Amino acid sequence: EKQLVESGGGLVQAGGSLRLSCAASGFTFDDYAIGWFRQAPGKERERISCISNSNGITHYADSVNGRFTMSTDSAKKTAYLQMHSLNPEDTAVYSCAADCTYFYSTGILEVWGQGTSVTVSS
Repeated sequence: EKQLVESGGGLVQAGGSLRLSCAASGFTFDDYAIGWFRQAPGKERERISCISNSNGITHYADSVNGRFTMSTDSAKKTAYLQMHSLNPEDTAVYSCAADCTYFYSTGILEVWGQGTSVTVSS
């Protein structure tokens, strides 16, 4: 069974940092473009980052560009999201999913993680 499991969420003060992890299993990690998504209460889910499995290029949403950095570790089959300069607007449930490149063009995702909650206090 294809699975993605997130971890690393929690409560952090504004201006702080967190690193989220996304562990993959049940599929060939390098065959999928892994992305990070978030959904805040009362808002639609948004794609915040996506790294191409073909060329390694990473795209970020304007809302997080310059503050968040995504990376992957093929040996560990894990994706990461390093978040800096967090503000209350970043409060959301963060999920990883695949294939984010395919999602960009079709709106379809094959596998989702359950998500990890991030709360940023002012």
